Amino acid sequence: MQFLDIILIAAIAAFLIFRLRSVLGRKDGTEGRPGYDPFQQKERGGESPSEDTVVHLPDRESEPAKPAPPDFGSGGPAEGMKAIHNLDGSFDPQVFVGGARQAFEIIVAAFAEGDKQALRPLLANDVYEDFAGAIDARQSEEQSLETTLVSIDSAEIIEAELQGKSAFVTVKFVSQQINVTRDSEGRILEGAPGETVAITDIWTFARNTRSRDPNWSLVATRSQN
Repeated sequence: MQFLDIILIAAIAAFLIFRLRSVLGRKDGTEGRPGYDPFQQKERGGESPSEDTVVHLPDRESEPAKPAPPDFGSGGPAEGMKAIHNLDGSFDPQVFVGGARQAFEIIVAAFAEGDKQALRPLLANDVYEDFAGAIDARQSEEQSLETTLVSIDSAEIIEAELQGKSAFVTVKFVSQQINVTRDSEGRILEGAPGETVAITDIWTFARNTRSRDPNWSLVATRSQN
């Protein structure tokens, strides 16, 4: 009986050892190597995670590049433009000049056609009154103005300044135009069809930088002299 007890105890011990080995696993020879991590998880039957399953974190040092500041040039209106940009970060001289050219085309055409409605949102009150008065006088004398804007040769910012929170930017336009004024009978009073004349206009635009309205208004006009 004692011999049978010994055999039974040995069988139980062997069974327990087998179960423990299956649960705890066996050494594979990598435990002592540098960089070995006993807590590293393995996937798909012990294979290392593939490159497709690795999530790469962004490098803290490689931050998105900040946009370059606008080019204000040097001298002349540069300091004024910088001051405007510091107060209104959306101000960019090149973008402004592009918008000023479009406004010039619209205003010149609307004035020739006598379209006050098109002029109203683009002009400050004083300038609008001057333009509207000239249109009314022309119409009262039954005269018409034919204007063809052949080209805008140049549009250049020549002045820029801040007055409180209001920004003022002056642009010098040099354009080629054909202007013909006729009376009620169609007779030419001034100009000649097909005669192109170089005209220089100096216009000042303004905007309240506190306003949510991004549009600029024409606040003053003058000739080169």
